[in-house]
Amino acid sequence: MTLGGARPKSMKGLDAIARRLEGELDEKDRVRESALRSARDLVRAAGAALRGMHRGEDVRRTLAHAREEARKLRAMLSPHPDLWHSGAVEQALQEMSEAAIVHSLLNGRPVPDPRELGVTSAAYLLGLADTVGELRRFTLDRLRAGDLPSAARHLDAMEDIFDVLIRFDHPNAIVPLRHKQDVARGLIERTRGELAVATRGLALERRLEKLEKRQTTSPKKRGGS
Repeated sequence: MTLGGARPKSMKGLDAIARRLEGELDEKDRVRESALRSARDLVRAAGAALRGMHRGEDVRRTLAHAREEARKLRAMLSPHPDLWHSGAVEQALQEMSEAAIVHSLLNGRPVPDPRELGVTSAAYLLGLADTVGELRRFTLDRLRAGDLPSAARHLDAMEDIFDVLIRFDHPNAIVPLRHKQDVARGLIERTRGELAVATRGLALERRLEKLEKRQTTSPKKRGGS
């Protein structure tokens, strides 16, 4: 240990290293703050698109804005892959994936590829899993409207998605999908039961209508003289 004398030669480069590290971390902090703002915009756009779809609105412009926001976010974070895979950013990409997938399914188009959306594999799979819940909402809407064929089509899509999801059996550190797989399974079972009840109810209603029609149109028997 040196008291009051010149610094040891081994310490001479430490100040320069510290200044460089401060600059790098300050820059990363600035990028992180910008990324969080962009992620919040992305979440808002995805949520607005989903709400609009449930109202029957044209949400193509909203989804286009979300995709552009995701593209800018990816470009911003290309020098910082750790931030690209961070929780807030990946959550935003997940919600955008969900909205894009739901929109494609509702319009009879093939589901978008994650590379087309510019999202991570994990975000895409998690968004795909959440799509099951959104499709359940559309199924119930159709059931309430008495549109059983459309409800059945939504249920078919839910089951097709689940068949894809259960192919993935990776640790949560890779993609935390197992809980969402369990949730999707439960939602599908409930929806299948509700559709079966509605179908039986409609069939009974139609049989009663036919019976009532036969009774009202059949000639009345004459009484005795």
